[in-house]
Amino acid sequence: MAMREAKFRIGEIVRHRVYDFRGVVFDVDPIFANTQEWYDAIPADLRPRKDQPFYHLYAINDQQGAYQAYVSEQNLLPDAERGPVEHPDVKRAFEGPKNGLYRPRASSFGATMN
Repeated sequence: MAMREAKFRIGEIVRHRVYDFRGVVFDVDPIFANTQEWYDAIPADLRPRKDQPFYHLYAINDQQGAYQAYVSEQNLLPDAERGPVEHPDVKRAFEGPKNGLYRPRASSFGATMN
């Protein structure tokens, strides 16, 4: 199976296509890398393909507040607001946002990230 390049990058602000939340990408899996139980819990009509990038997000919405989400690429859109995402982990891991993108803090992601 050929790997696709991820559409979104670390620090990018995104919005879910179906559910009302936005978040900041903090990690990317090239293909599905969660449990089968998690996958099976998604309603069948909304269940995404496993052969695409999946994103770990620091997410926020009005109902739950701040949480972490795991979302398929097909269910994400660029966030048109481009404003800050008020999640406590965003402030710890990133600087910004600037022009709709957060910059990882080197101390949060290791010395190789600049």
